[in-house]
Amino acid sequence: MNSGGKSRFNILGFAGSLRANSYNKHLLNAAAELIPEGSELEIFDLEGIPLYNQDKEREPPPRVVEFKSKIRSADALLIATPEYNYSVPGVLKNAIDWASRPYPDNSFDGKPVALMSASTSMLGGARAQYHLRQTCVFLNMHPVNKPEVIVTFAPQKFSADGRLTDATARKLIAELLVNLVDWSKRISTVHPQMVDITSGSVAGLSD
Repeated sequence: MNSGGKSRFNILGFAGSLRANSYNKHLLNAAAELIPEGSELEIFDLEGIPLYNQDKEREPPPRVVEFKSKIRSADALLIATPEYNYSVPGVLKNAIDWASRPYPDNSFDGKPVALMSASTSMLGGARAQYHLRQTCVFLNMHPVNKPEVIVTFAPQKFSADGRLTDATARKLIAELLVNLVDWSKRISTVHPQMVDITSGSVAGLSD
């Protein structure tokens, strides 16, 4: 919608898991079923993105180039993440590092984003979401605040073939998607200013 005169609102979704039967991949599939009219969800699999190497960030691997291109062309993002050790999985952090580097070439800059999580635990990935929100702040992304989609005790909420069966979770996902579209339209006239950092002496810019 924001570029190239697109008539449909394009959301790019990706999950922080490589597991084929991931509950968070199933959350994205549920979102595809609940997408608001006039919108579409493209799901990108993080499989094939190698470990981040700063030596290669200016000539990134083809899978990274593809990922960054899809992020830039999307009107908004939808991220579903499991929780590992109180935080986001390494596969998701690794993909974010690739897509946000080199520093002046942050493909997430200014992007509206919605977050979801599913976990087998009673917290449903809440701590991973809160850490991910911190990352969104630094990358100048614009997260939707409500509703929080946190699917607890995931095995009880999905069918054997991976369909989300919990009515409350489906209602919240539908609401989150509507809010993501509305939020994106509200901030679409805002053009974030790209800060040109030329020195690697700033903390966090190099390893």
